[in-house]
Amino acid sequence: MFDRSAMRAWLLALLALLLPAGAPAKPAAAPVRAPITLLISIDGFRSDYLGRGVTPTLSALARTGVTGPMRPSFPSLTFPNHWTLVTGKRPDENGIVGNTMVDPRRPNETFTMATDDPFWWNEAEPIWVTAEKAGIRTATMFWPGSNVTWGGHKADRFHSPFEGGVRPQDWVQFNGYVSDEQRVNTILDWMRRPAAIRPKLVTLYFDEVDAAGHEYGPDDARTTEAVRDADAAVGKLLAGLRALGQPVNLVVVADHGMAPINPDRSIPIDTLANPADYRIVESGPIASLIPLPGHETALEAALLKPHDHVTCMKKADLPARLHYGTNPRVPPYLCLAELGWMTRKTTADKPLSGGAHGYDPAVPEMSALFVASGPAFRGGTKVAAFDNVDVYPLLARLAGVKAQPGDGTIATFSRALKH
Repeated sequence: MFDRSAMRAWLLALLALLLPAGAPAKPAAAPVRAPITLLISIDGFRSDYLGRGVTPTLSALARTGVTGPMRPSFPSLTFPNHWTLVTGKRPDENGIVGNTMVDPRRPNETFTMATDDPFWWNEAEPIWVTAEKAGIRTATMFWPGSNVTWGGHKADRFHSPFEGGVRPQDWVQFNGYVSDEQRVNTILDWMRRPAAIRPKLVTLYFDEVDAAGHEYGPDDARTTEAVRDADAAVGKLLAGLRALGQPVNLVVVADHGMAPINPDRSIPIDTLANPADYRIVESGPIASLIPLPGHETALEAALLKPHDHVTCMKKADLPARLHYGTNPRVPPYLCLAELGWMTRKTTADKPLSGGAHGYDPAVPEMSALFVASGPAFRGGTKVAAFDNVDVYPLLARLAGVKAQPGDGTIATFSRALKH
């Protein structure tokens, strides 16, 4: 018959032999984790949204970390500036010169925000590719261009239309129906992995502030509510990282700000020039036009006359401070609307209300969020106004990779970094 009490006594005696005398059993200490670098974009988060009293997490990070007014690059649009932030090159240099664009080498194609052909992206190397080449594992929870096989080329095969190139080892294709909670939980799940497959450089993207700003305008209560929601998502992420014992050097940015618009401030391009003379590539705060063959003189004569609330010019004549107009993908003519005014393709297009961006980066309405915090930073540091090209060399320093040549400088953050 099995004697339970005898077996228990035998196990206790064995345990006493294995443990040092008088020493209680202790759980193994969790290994100390090195800080990760985490880049978060809150699309359309104008810098002064921090003053609305609904951002306890971001406002606390700004007070105790590093902050300062950040100017987007021209044009102050989503895709050009997200690519600038991770390449350190302005749109004119990085090749993503608009949300919509054409290339003289492929005149029958049009780039849109759904385009993942490496041809359009290969003009500047993003930070995750540099890191992967250096043996640093990266992951992107949404970021424009992060799903592209950077450096690859079109293969024209049904199941794999592109070949070659580099992606982050973990990446997620953008889908606006993926909630903030799901995005945050994905990051936290990555951080629960064993060290060998845990990402060290991570990006995360939130879009609700931009969507609300476009639909309702920057001053609407529903936009403020979207700001509150984005802040809460960042707070949940940081709480989850603390619970995992994961230190983080955090950089939170926006790609641009937002300005109010209304239907009364609308400029149809077909009232400025004859539609038979041009092809329009993009409209909004900026209209970009390509003359049709044989119509160059007529289009130029019409556009370069004085117009109310919009200035049209040849790309070569754009102000030098905009650093824009040399890339072949920039159309020959651009019409820049006054702040709050919008160009539209034709008089038949419905005028818009709500909010827009794409205006001169120097205006306060386009100023973008910048907050950084973590063990690499000196707390309570304010930096002077800077251009967003400076974020890339900062990311390279934090991630421990050699920055590619670009338009930015790490000097912007010299006082903010501990070493």
